[in-house]
Amino acid sequence: MTPAHAALAAMAYLLVKHAVADFLLQTEAIYRQKGIYGAPGGLVHAFIHVALTAPIFVLWPGGGVALAVAILVAEFIVHYHIDWLKERIVRSNGWKASDPQYWHALGLDQLLHGLTYVAILWTWLPP
Repeated sequence: MTPAHAALAAMAYLLVKHAVADFLLQTEAIYRQKGIYGAPGGLVHAFIHVALTAPIFVLWPGGGVALAVAILVAEFIVHYHIDWLKERIVRSNGWKASDPQYWHALGLDQLLHGLTYVAILWTWLPP
């Protein structure tokens, strides 16, 4: 597998992982608590993402253990805060699924998560 194919395969893995964690594994409790800073739901959600990202470091060799841990910690912090901020903005404005602004916020949230995965792979995979 060429480095470009490996990077694309790793990105595909992360996008599927994201869909699973954000849509299939997200419970009502997680959804309700993501906008409350420090609430268990948001923390559990971010941990699920990190746990599902971890196989990247085994399946696609790159940096060492210290780098993998640093990336996972960074993903936890970034993912948690993207979700928390989106929920705060949506809730404080009272936006619902019937409002275009809700979908704009969700789209921006998903874009930021996708860019996080680009940063993870940029940092992890060899040049």
